[in-house]
Amino acid sequence: MSECAFPGFTIKGKKIHWTDKALASFKHRIKELTGRSWGVSMEYRLRKLGQYLRGWTAYFGISQYYRPVPELDEWIRRRMRMCYWKRWRWPHTKIKNLLALGVSLKSAIQHGCSSNSYWQMSRTPVINQAVSNAWLQEQGLLSVKDLWCKAQGYTEKKKRGKASSSEPTC
Repeated sequence: MSECAFPGFTIKGKKIHWTDKALASFKHRIKELTGRSWGVSMEYRLRKLGQYLRGWTAYFGISQYYRPVPELDEWIRRRMRMCYWKRWRWPHTKIKNLLALGVSLKSAIQHGCSSNSYWQMSRTPVINQAVSNAWLQEQGLLSVKDLWCKAQGYTEKKKRGKASSSEPTC
């Protein structure tokens, strides 16, 4: 018996993985929680997102499938940048907020007046600099990677060179 199924999981050999359906369901729920048209405060959005991420990793954290975790983290942060960009709405508000977050005047005007989509803008280096990972964490965004590492029992970051290639560096 090489593969066994359990609600949301498959067991392949000696490893536990979440199913593709469970991952698709996770992504769908994250899209709902980070949807641009959901007219709630960012505090409420981040609180609901945090509740969902904690619950999801409490159940699926036993999975030993690490590969998609960093990409999920990056994707969620990009979705949150998109939400902030949409929330700022008007060019003068975007420029004002970019300046407050340390972007140069020229870059702030250039990006604040851009007609690119919210999703495209969430990937630009200027937006990534302004709405940085550290800033998002200060606002209350949880990291799937940190939650997964905690569920796996990793308590501190491994030093480079000492971690094996199969273990994630948390």
